[in-house]
Amino acid sequence: MAGSILSAQITPASDDAPVTTPHTDPLSTYSERITASDIEGHLRVLASDEFEGRETGTIGNDKAAAYIANHFETIGLQSPTSVEKPFFQSVAFTRTGWDTTGMTVNGKDFRHLWDFLSFPTLNPLSTEFADGEVVFAGYGIDDERYSDYAALDVEGKAVLIYQGEPFDKRGNSLVTGGRDTSEWSDDWRRKLVAAKARGAELVLIIEHRLQEIVSENRRFLVGSRMTMGYPDPNEIAVFPAHAFITTTLAEEVMGGQKKAVLKARKKLSKGKMPKQPVTLESGCSAVLSKYQRTLDGQNVLGYLPGRDPELRDELIVVTGHYDHLGMRGDDIFNGADDNGSGTSTVLDIAEAFAAARDQGQGPRRSILFMLVTGEEKGLLGSRYYVEHPVFPLEQTVANVNVDMIGRVDEAHADNPNYVYVIGADRLSTELHEINEAANARYTELELDYTFNAEDDPNQYYYRSDHYNFAERGIPAIFYFSGVHEDYHRPGDTADKIMYDKTATIGRLIFHTIRELANRDERIVVDVVDEGE
Repeated sequence: MAGSILSAQITPASDDAPVTTPHTDPLSTYSERITASDIEGHLRVLASDEFEGRETGTIGNDKAAAYIANHFETIGLQSPTSVEKPFFQSVAFTRTGWDTTGMTVNGKDFRHLWDFLSFPTLNPLSTEFADGEVVFAGYGIDDERYSDYAALDVEGKAVLIYQGEPFDKRGNSLVTGGRDTSEWSDDWRRKLVAAKARGAELVLIIEHRLQEIVSENRRFLVGSRMTMGYPDPNEIAVFPAHAFITTTLAEEVMGGQKKAVLKARKKLSKGKMPKQPVTLESGCSAVLSKYQRTLDGQNVLGYLPGRDPELRDELIVVTGHYDHLGMRGDDIFNGADDNGSGTSTVLDIAEAFAAARDQGQGPRRSILFMLVTGEEKGLLGSRYYVEHPVFPLEQTVANVNVDMIGRVDEAHADNPNYVYVIGADRLSTELHEINEAANARYTELELDYTFNAEDDPNQYYYRSDHYNFAERGIPAIFYFSGVHEDYHRPGDTADKIMYDKTATIGRLIFHTIRELANRDERIVVDVVDEGE
């Protein structure tokens, strides 16, 4: 829901700056340098076809990084001295995909992404399972409270299992003893670990929604997956070979033993283990062979040292991700809103602070403007930074993250002058109050906190780069304008961006950063997770 707007005033930027009313604050003039035309100028470049969707590890992504670094250098930001290449923090990635995928049951061939789905990053490097024995292993649970493996020998065999866990006729889980599900339902990877511990070579997981899931996510499932770091040639696979299979393929695997499987499953719901293992003689073979290729990416860092000798060792980190989805066939996913809008706005905010510095009004604390890569691959660039920080994390006062602020969502179709604010009060009430006060004084946007609710089903708090900072106890605020019909589609283009709206949000962000950087005391972490 939308939050109320506080009337508190911003703390003066320095001892010489009096508290003034809106429009007469001399430092507010620098925020007016954040303009729709400047943001559009950056965005038309970053979201152009020349940059080919800026996918991490591609030439288009490298071009975007070079453009950002050149802007930082042009406006006089510094490159941190600890990075090997000016303005670039190198990040190593491994791209993993399938070379060969195939499955044969009862002499019939089945296809990946049609009949079964397997994720290359979670599978061993290469698996060949030839006409091996398949054993029905219930729900694949191996727990002291309940075990499907108690009477089974699956060494060197394949196992066929169901998702979830068994419940009795009263609706109680046989694992927990109550209505709540156990961790075996919440994390299917536990079942893979259990199967590997029992010596299984292949795990077939029945997923009745598989075709629907593949249809909804096909453009992300086709091709490779990316992880951070280089592969370890001596790494031992955590999981056995595995695949999710359709109910149709599951019935083929069951073959003439289908009734026996269903009967065994019914017994499990009554807490009774089958007297004899259900062995499926369906002639199952599977080939899963993947490739791993290494590549290099980069976070782009522009450093603005603070002017106060007593405070400059403290740091505000301003982030936005500049990567997007690249190309799928001839389609270019330009990513104008996601996240060309945030990237372009951060570039203009940096320029506004640089202008203030040139007039002797730079921030008291230091600011690191960091455009990160690999966000679309799982927040990888920002995670690399917090694991290999250029500046000490204990000196990092706050993270300000900007991701998708250029469009309107359905909920605000009649009022574009809004922004979703996420995370500001999760660790520090002061961060929340500073942003509220800046908005009341300067921009008067509607601040919508719908997605900040802990029970919000979208869980956006965990889905952008600020979370890697928040997870380490650093207060973080995330600005976002919501999803729209072109989200993660080729239609997310520069001509659809609302540049005036984006500039207004940029000015709010400027004033929030300015207060974080100029107040006498750093904001405190005063909110504790009740789960801790």
